[in-house]
Amino acid sequence: MPSSTTTQEPPDQRTDGSLSHGLKQRHLSMIALGGVIGAGLFVGSGAGIAAAGPSIVIAYALSGLLVMLVMRMLGEMSAAYPSSGSFSAHAERAIGPWAGFAAGWSFWVLLCTAVGLEGIGAAHIVQGWVPGTPQWAWVALFMVVFCGANLAAVKNFGEFEFWFAALKVGAISLFLILGVLAIAGVLPGTDSPGASHLSDFLPHGNEGLLVGLLASVFAYGGLETVTIAAAESEDPVRGVASAVRTAMWRIALFYIGSMAVVVTLVPWDSKEVVEKGPYVATLDHLGIPGAGQLMNVVVLVALLSAMNANIYGSSRIAYSLVGRGQGPKALARLSGGVPRIAVLTSCVLGFVCVMLNYWRPDDIFRWLLNMIGAVILVVWIFIAVSQLLLRRRIEREAPDKLVVRMWAFPWLTWAALAGMAAIFVLMAREPDTRVQLYSTGTMTLVLAVAGYAWQRVRARR
Repeated sequence: MPSSTTTQEPPDQRTDGSLSHGLKQRHLSMIALGGVIGAGLFVGSGAGIAAAGPSIVIAYALSGLLVMLVMRMLGEMSAAYPSSGSFSAHAERAIGPWAGFAAGWSFWVLLCTAVGLEGIGAAHIVQGWVPGTPQWAWVALFMVVFCGANLAAVKNFGEFEFWFAALKVGAISLFLILGVLAIAGVLPGTDSPGASHLSDFLPHGNEGLLVGLLASVFAYGGLETVTIAAAESEDPVRGVASAVRTAMWRIALFYIGSMAVVVTLVPWDSKEVVEKGPYVATLDHLGIPGAGQLMNVVVLVALLSAMNANIYGSSRIAYSLVGRGQGPKALARLSGGVPRIAVLTSCVLGFVCVMLNYWRPDDIFRWLLNMIGAVILVVWIFIAVSQLLLRRRIEREAPDKLVVRMWAFPWLTWAALAGMAAIFVLMAREPDTRVQLYSTGTMTLVLAVAGYAWQRVRARR
């Protein structure tokens, strides 16, 4: 058995000290909040509503339950072994270096591609305000700002995310308050619709619910960042434990609650739900002046927040992988407690993705998106398998490290794995997601083989 599968920290090849600890508890709390409120919720949920109708609430509840289980498992391991590598380091410790290699580098590709995607989305919004300006120039500006913030110090990343998340939380909280008042019939100028929009609960039957379920699963991506950031907090164990515990009610409130408000107030088949996004459509329905521009600002903030978080997360994943001997040593060099070469590399790859979209929007970029389409599910499977293997080992060797415990272990862990397998089956059934499933599977297999070969080479040395 490779030595890295013990409870000792995997081999460290870092060259310049250690990561700084500039994140405070308030930063971690807001990073956890910001992770569950993204552009996928503000805009992308419209397609799920169009497919599932009012049953989208059930879809978000089911996928939200799965995410709660995954985060509890990840929180258990991250509180026991705080690491900037998060699930990648846990997979290496539990399964072997090949698993950490495959999980870590596939997630790195996902985050770097997402940086480019979010930059393109943010630039599209700004282009609407300043017509005639080139999209790539706005992306370059955003990239310079957030690359600079991440190069300077980790507290800069924390401050950006704190205020971004605060604005998003304020916007969605106000939306929920207005929605509840309108449903109750006490909002001036509006009449309560009652349950009139909920009568056709499953308009497209079980197939529509399944499409909505797939759409909702990928809207939850981003929560993992808090366990990566915890390694640079003042108290990593307490920080990750607190953030994971409070993430549960946030999921229920922000995702499930807002979906319930939307489908109660607005007809599910309204074209505006897809064209404008469910939040803008709801605010327009309530006659809130300037709703469209207000939500554009909020979506812009959500995109920039995700861009900032993904630059941070990708650089720390790369730093951890290289620190464990699974990549070029230069990426693990620290300056001022920051892996600056890793930050720059992640930003450059993100901007390359933007250029691919500019040069070949119909093939290369779409292929890249398909390749990373199901990476988050692959990561969740690594998390669940790692937790199954590590829990017994921790109980036997260091029970005091179980600050956070997975509920009803091992039964809920197995239930979560069964849920992930069911989602893979659903993806294989749907033509739109089948290509993503096979492309991601191929990339993961290639990385796993490469990681295993690297593991054997290191073992012979």
